[in-house]
Amino acid sequence: MKTIFRNKRISGILGILPETISYFDDEVDNYTFPPKQTMRLKKIMGYESHRLSKETSFASDFCKYGVEYLLSNQMISKDEIGAIIVVTLSPDYFLPQISNIVQGECGFDEDVLCMDIPQGCCGFLMGLIQAFMLLEHLGDKKVLLCNVDVLSKKVSSKDRNDYPLIGDGAAISIIENSSGAKDVHCIMKMDGTRRNALHIPAGGFRRPNSIETAELKDLGDGNFRAMDHMHMDGTSVFNFVQEEVPPCIHELMEFSDKKLQEMDYFLFHQPNRFMLQKLREKLQVPEQKLFSDLVTKYGNPSGVSIPLVIADNLNQELVSDKFDCVLSAFGSGLAWGAMTMELGELRFCQMIESNL
Repeated sequence: MKTIFRNKRISGILGILPETISYFDDEVDNYTFPPKQTMRLKKIMGYESHRLSKETSFASDFCKYGVEYLLSNQMISKDEIGAIIVVTLSPDYFLPQISNIVQGECGFDEDVLCMDIPQGCCGFLMGLIQAFMLLEHLGDKKVLLCNVDVLSKKVSSKDRNDYPLIGDGAAISIIENSSGAKDVHCIMKMDGTRRNALHIPAGGFRRPNSIETAELKDLGDGNFRAMDHMHMDGTSVFNFVQEEVPPCIHELMEFSDKKLQEMDYFLFHQPNRFMLQKLREKLQVPEQKLFSDLVTKYGNPSGVSIPLVIADNLNQELVSDKFDCVLSAFGSGLAWGAMTMELGELRFCQMIESNL
């Protein structure tokens, strides 16, 4: 997919973090590997800590917390919202959808359209695409885009490959029509033949959860996980990112008639610091333009990573100024894509900590 969206902008971003912090150093004894060997990952991958939701906190709780914060602080009003989009891989239930829960619990009008999108790493880009299309039919109403994941609940704490990097969190973005906005150039690509590089084998109708799927096993690599748990084939995903993302970014630059050196920031999905450093080197982008610290402080929050990177690193700058940015995400699906977008003069851009 290659397209241009016109007269659309992000006017506000709120990041929501759980209050529980788990430190990599404290998790070393979870694993069967020698501690000294495990600690090497801290330096290479950039693991320091990650945020974990409580056992009693779920995706809808983070969405409601964020929406209520915006409403109570008069950062948005209910009557300006025409649609609620929730993008997540960790729904509370099969039914009802989280967007309907948010609409009902927060008291939005019955004319507000509700939509859930099951997407992972590219969730923010996919949510923006859907929001941009809905805005063609909402008049002066805005879209409330909620990206949220609590995937730590689906990762084995005895799996050194996956557990140290996963982080929970949410972000709420306000998307609106704007006659003065620069064009948004977008490229999205998919390859379902490589889908098993990131997957959760059990839990759907094809293979329901059972005693058998919940059994922890050493699957031959020293990590213990069950079929109920999420797993990433790190080598396959690393190779995929290095092979596919740089050509996608260069194609986007040509499509948008821009040059890499003209862009102010590169706001990328946060799988781990090592992968981002190698990607930055391939693109020959200055270190100060491509942030790679989110996964170090908070973990990898799947499709929530781009708005959290923005809120964590650029907050007040985006309230007072404007920047030409490249947004890029890559992962589950497998899917990858990028957008050029002018970000700035936001009504709000901040990170808050919840009690969830």
